[in-house]
Amino acid sequence: MNLQPSPKIALLACSVFEQEIALLTRGAEHLVETRWFEMGLHDRPDILRSTLQEALEAVDVRKDIEAIVLAYGLCGRGTAGLRPLRHKLVIPRAHDCITVFMGSKEDYAEHQRRCPTCYYYTPGWNRNRRVPGPEKLEALKAELAKKFDADDIEFLLETEREQWTMHDTATYLDLGTDDAESEAVYAKKCADWLGWKFERQRGDPKLLRDLLWGNWDAARFQIIEPGMQLGQSADENILRAEPPTP
Repeated sequence: MNLQPSPKIALLACSVFEQEIALLTRGAEHLVETRWFEMGLHDRPDILRSTLQEALEAVDVRKDIEAIVLAYGLCGRGTAGLRPLRHKLVIPRAHDCITVFMGSKEDYAEHQRRCPTCYYYTPGWNRNRRVPGPEKLEALKAELAKKFDADDIEFLLETEREQWTMHDTATYLDLGTDDAESEAVYAKKCADWLGWKFERQRGDPKLLRDLLWGNWDAARFQIIEPGMQLGQSADENILRAEPPTP
């Protein structure tokens, strides 16, 4: 257990973690500022990167923090290229948020090895109906109707359904938030509608908790000092510090 005072931090976080972070930061006086970002940015890595860089530079001018913390993973390389200017940047070694829910990149890799056809559901992803299921299909249909005619819409919906056939199991992860039970019911409903198996797995909050409270070791977290940038690593480290690109 870390008995040292937690460093003063500013937090840039994906809203998929909103309730989990609220649960884990009760009484966190060291958390000076939090900025939330919508989940849809994951679909546009370049926009995610530019949005986070702009926010990073805005909080980096603060003189009352010691670090900027990212509640993100590599996220389709959407975080690769981020550059701190004044304070160090801390991010978990994770391909995406599922690693954070699992508690470690090793546990995520093991689960992927055991179940390569699993699709992961969490309370945050469920709340925004961004998981395979009837509501997402209807929302996609409504969105496509604004841009395409009926034949094109059906083709695009079928393409989405074909992507779902690559999976056969809905794995639901939670960290004990108030909506954990109701969102488990929703994930099971989606699995039944899809004809998939369903499994529920309690996540491990340790990685997220340690990220938020300053317990940063090199094995689990990548720290980027000012003058360097966040890069992708081809090995099990996932992330690395590298010289900034011109």
